[in-house]
Amino acid sequence: MITNKLYNHIPYKELYPLFLYTVKWLVLSICIGSIIGSASALFLLSLDWVTNYRESHTVIIWLLPIAGLIIGLTYLYIGNSVVKGNNQILEEFYTPQQKIPFRMAPLIFFGTIITHLFGGSAGREGTAVQMGAAIADQFRTLFRLKQRDRNTILILGVSAGFASVFGTPIAGAVFAIEVMIIGRMRYDALLPSIMVALVAHYVCTLFPVHHTQYSIVQVPIFSGEYIFWILLCGVIFGVTARLFSLSVSLWTIWFAKFIAYAPLRPFFGGIIIAIVVYSIGTTKYIGLGIPTIQASFTEELFWYDFILKLLFTAFTLGAGFKGGEVTPLFFIGAALGNALSLFVPLPFALLAGMGFVAVFAGATNTPIACAIMGIELFGIDAGIYIALACITAYIFSGHSSIYSSQIIGSPKHALFIRKKGTKINQQ
Repeated sequence: MITNKLYNHIPYKELYPLFLYTVKWLVLSICIGSIIGSASALFLLSLDWVTNYRESHTVIIWLLPIAGLIIGLTYLYIGNSVVKGNNQILEEFYTPQQKIPFRMAPLIFFGTIITHLFGGSAGREGTAVQMGAAIADQFRTLFRLKQRDRNTILILGVSAGFASVFGTPIAGAVFAIEVMIIGRMRYDALLPSIMVALVAHYVCTLFPVHHTQYSIVQVPIFSGEYIFWILLCGVIFGVTARLFSLSVSLWTIWFAKFIAYAPLRPFFGGIIIAIVVYSIGTTKYIGLGIPTIQASFTEELFWYDFILKLLFTAFTLGAGFKGGEVTPLFFIGAALGNALSLFVPLPFALLAGMGFVAVFAGATNTPIACAIMGIELFGIDAGIYIALACITAYIFSGHSSIYSSQIIGSPKHALFIRKKGTKINQQ
């Protein structure tokens, strides 16, 4: 190994490989980002169409059991090799075995669109990430890349998918690096991750796609008196994130225990969801829930909205329907923050913004990416409130995650006795 001291005497020796490294990943970022950005745009346009159609024809929700059966059969006979979804991407990052099958992309696209069309409560992040990773991993063979580039390729896929579907390129780039190992980040992949995120985001905006806009009108000047309330909210957000992760896991275990044949799990789950939706007389808690998220910044919501969304989403995903968890987490966090305004002396829009990203930070163990996302979405004025809430939620969510295969690189506190490299689901 050549030491840094030697490089100080021959700096040009290092510049040439760095130049080649940058050019290589710039070319790959343009190629990968362009394709994934286009795929995300198609996905978002399709998602808007099915959401509008469902809301205009709510009777279609009664077909959710049939949709669930179709999804279950599709994954059983065609998608068995990609059924792990996001966890499969993480496992391939830790211990590479084989190229992620391209079929993951169209299957998760199909499964998510069907879930939303017929009334399941799910998100879109999981779809974007799986599409991105499946597409990006094909370039390793196409460009004959070496095995050492595999992890960077997967990071590029996750970064491009996340950035383009949410319209937050910097947060997407950091999320892709931060989510891979709890407490550890790969800085060597930071530049490629940012480049591909920017490309994918830009390409996605070339299509008639409109990312949801949020606004925090009133942000009080930060002072020490607010620290207690911010930390208290962060604790509540973190505990809620942990509760969500455990709920999804418990419903998954419950369905697997009592319904052995996998395709029947979403079938029976769909029956229950359809009955409950018609019993309560609202579609507020199914789908993405964007209208309610927007409303949390402008008006006071029912205090229990976040609880019902948590239950609907955990049950939907546990039953085997497809989609992501992140947008429902945005709903849960924003609605919870709105509810906390009943006793926390901060504007409810600010609390909604804090919850929006902090619950997500706790559920995915990505506080830095979520703090950046909050700043990208809501502006720098709310930055200190958002950052403190995200970090506190990250700590108090414990060693749990919506990604059960996530590995602990650095424990969150000294009392955690599991060794490094332990998976979340091994606790």
